[in-house]
Amino acid sequence: MWGFFVLHIYDILRHMKLLKLVLVSVMYFIVMSCNNVQNTESGTNEDSLSEIKAVPLIYDSVVLTLSKQILSILKHENYQQLDSFIDGGVRFSPYGYIDTLHDKKLTAEQLVNYLTKNKLERIDWGILDDENGKPILLTAQEYFKKFVYDVDFLDAPNLSLNKTISSGNSLNNIDSVYGNCTYVEFYFPGFEEKYDGMDWRSLKLVFEKQDNKLFLIGVVHDQWTI
Repeated sequence: MWGFFVLHIYDILRHMKLLKLVLVSVMYFIVMSCNNVQNTESGTNEDSLSEIKAVPLIYDSVVLTLSKQILSILKHENYQQLDSFIDGGVRFSPYGYIDTLHDKKLTAEQLVNYLTKNKLERIDWGILDDENGKPILLTAQEYFKKFVYDVDFLDAPNLSLNKTISSGNSLNNIDSVYGNCTYVEFYFPGFEEKYDGMDWRSLKLVFEKQDNKLFLIGVVHDQWTI
């Protein structure tokens, strides 16, 4: 009888061990499944972060630093300091379409002279983009206030390197005119809701490398035109 009792106890313990093994296996499966889910979710987050990081940022770029220095000069009208950023001349384009025949090109000396000494002299800056196509006859300061720093581009919410953000009703030919150059665009998508974005503004500063140094060669202003 005692032998039967011992065998019965042994059988119970054996089944308990099996049950314990089954329970352990089930728990292991549950834990591993949870980890897989977490890893999958974590992978998704990492992928999302990778996609965000893949967006080209230019906050540490040399050309952006130069661009902001120039914008600061324009904002505070410290025009004498512009000559150190220009070598060989800079072309001013009032609109996104760069008219190489009519857009005004000035040397650093000429530009600073018009902005500081001959302030009242009117200059032909190109063709007005309207139905009449009249010449843009303005002093240098008048031109800058209308077709260069007409809004606070230093505070622009959108910036882009070598890629145009703005899109209006005029042809954009910056890549064909300045194909071997680098440019930064400062862009405002709009200011008043009632205009539904048609009051956007853009300013592109174009740089060319000469002797391992970047110089300003183009200032391209853009906006919606009639």
